[in-house]
This record gives sequence, C-alpha cells and structure tokens, in this order.
Amino acid sequence: MTSSYLHPPPSPASLTLQPFPVPPPPRLAPSPCTLGSPLTHSPAYIHTHTLNLKNRMIDEIMDFDGMASLSLTSTNDVDSWIAQLKKKEPLSLKEVDNLCKKVQEVLVEESNLVEVSSPVTICGDIHGQFYDLMELFKVAGEPPEVNYLFMGDYVDRGYYSVVVVSLLLALKLRYPQRVTLLRGNHESRQTTQVYGFYDECFSIYNTSAAWSHFMAVFDTLPLSAVVDDSILCMHGGLSPSLDTLDQIRILDRFQELPHEGAMCDLLWSDPDDSGWRAGWGMNARGAGYMWGADISHDFTHNNGLECVTRAHQVMDGGFQWCHDEKVVTVFSAPNYCYRCGNLAGYMVVEDGMHTCHTFEAAPREKTGPLMRKTLGGYFF
Repeated sequence: MTSSYLHPPPSPASLTLQPFPVPPPPRLAPSPCTLGSPLTHSPAYIHTHTLNLKNRMIDEIMDFDGMASLSLTSTNDVDSWIAQLKKKEPLSLKEVDNLCKKVQEVLVEESNLVEVSSPVTICGDIHGQFYDLMELFKVAGEPPEVNYLFMGDYVDRGYYSVVVVSLLLALKLRYPQRVTLLRGNHESRQTTQVYGFYDECFSIYNTSAAWSHFMAVFDTLPLSAVVDDSILCMHGGLSPSLDTLDQIRILDRFQELPHEGAMCDLLWSDPDDSGWRAGWGMNARGAGYMWGADISHDFTHNNGLECVTRAHQVMDGGFQWCHDEKVVTVFSAPNYCYRCGNLAGYMVVEDGMHTCHTFEAAPREKTGPLMRKTLGGYFF
C-alpha cells in the first residue's frame, strides 16, 4: 500500500525568520484527504527574477573517458571538497561561494530538458539524509563509475542538508556528463525558509550568505530530463499547460519557483492512482495538479515516450507504478524524516530495460543535542 506524506502547514514560529521579502510559500495541505484551496493556474506564467546568465562559460577539458572536467588545479580542489563532504564535514563559506559560482556555469549551459543516455541510475528525494545518500552510493555504485540522475528535493527535513547538497553539487561540477541534477519543489526560497534548510545554513555559517549562494544555484537547475528519448523524468509531474516536450524546452526556468503555471506544475503535481479520476483535478498540496491515467496515456503516446518517472511522494516500498505502468514514482529517502519506516527506491536504465531496486535506511550516529534543538521542529 502506498503512503503519500504531504507537508503539514507551517507553524507561526517557523515563519518568523525572513531575511528579505519573498513571495509567500504555496499553501500546503496536512493530508491528501483534506483538500486545500487550489491555486488558479494559467497556461502563461509571469517571468520574474530572471537571471542574466548568458555570458557565463566554463573552461572544460575532455579526459580519456569522455567526462568534462575542470582545469588541473580546480579538479584537485573539487576532489578535496568531495572527500571532505563524504566525511560529513561542511565546506567553508568561501568554498561554498566558489562551488556555487562554478556549478552555476555548468548548469546554465544545460537545457530545461536534459537529454541523458543510458546506462543511468535515477533517484528521487534525498532530503538531507546524508547517511542514506552514502548507503545509496554503497549499494548502487558511486560516480563516476555509475551515472546518476537525481530528480530534486536535496534539502529540508533531514539533518544534513548542507552537506548533502554541497556533495551533489561538487559531484556535478567534477563529473558534469555523469551526474544530472534536476530541481525539486524544495529547491526554492519559500520552502527552504519553512522546512529547515535556511536555519541549518545559518546555524553552520552564522550568516544567510551560504543559503543565498545555494538559492542562486537552485534558480539554474534544469526542470526535467529524458532518458534514451523514452523516459521523461521530473520531480513532480505533468501540467495542463504542457502538451509537448518542446514546450518544456522553451520555459524560462532562471527564477524563483512560481506559485502557478507550467514550471510550478512540473515540480508540484501528482498522479491520481485511485482509478476513478480522469483529466485534471485539484491537488491537496495547494500547488500543481492531480492527473488521471488518461492524461498519462495521451501524453506518453503523443510524445513517443515509454513512461514518466517522477519523485515527490513517499512510497512505502520505495517505488510504485501506476496508470498502467505509464508512471512510476521513485522515492530515495528511506525512513523519511527518521520515522516513516519506508524503503527507498531507485531505477536503473540499461540495455533498453528499466528495473527498480530498493534499499533500507543506513545505520547512523546519534544526532547531537544542538542539532535536535535547532532543527527538530521542522521534521515532525
């Protein structure tokens, strides 16, 4: 049986910390059984906070196996960052600034719809669960030996979001052709100020500067990917504003996550697997849509796709197919929030086949009192 743990509404105490005026967060419902007031969606959304990134470039050198890498000195720096982060040690503020600026130069060159070739391992939400990310690399292999496609939600909820997102960005910088990072609904200013990432950044660096650096990176993350021209991947789901893949390619993604429209839907929508819904309906989350099996069949058929792979929802078994195996949800944070007891899943695409695998939560050290006091209220 599948569980869909949706975010509870933020408490008044969690909304007191606002470093600068930002749009209000999307309305989040306490459970899928309590329908919130849906946002009004429009096929055309307002483009705001657009970044001028056209002139940014990166000096890449192609090494012997086709991977793009940085210059020798920079490569050594990134390798040392990766080694440090794998020991669960955060980078310095200066290193975070440097990492974020460099990885933005890589990400801005990627399309809204990244074309990925197999073999590749596709993963869902991580949510700051450092030990479980290490367990994933242990059971499925590490980059660059294994190619990875992560579908977003790297931060919030878990205790080690800073280290997790720093490590994934460093891996993307070091192996840009072997690691693909997509944006999730938690890679936004509104959500991270409510669910823990902002507070964690401030507790480590005693300033909001690191959080601001990460937000600038999040504004450049691609929205979706297509594997072998047959498997469409995104964090959330489909949108009534999008009928073709080309419509995804022309979206303006270089901005804070909007509250409505196609970009919002790609990161917030959910499939309805009840079996009775047809077409589009309200989403209990207060953002995005619910869509029926008929939408999945039409979209995959019209775009020559085998299936849609997405994340965004906890699955007790780590993954679950629906809509006559046209849609699969993959969730890669086992024992979500350190209490849900779910398995984690990932999908391997290789030799024209795709198979889903599961793993259990890794043993972890006891979290210190300071971390519990600082972040505990966001997780339960």
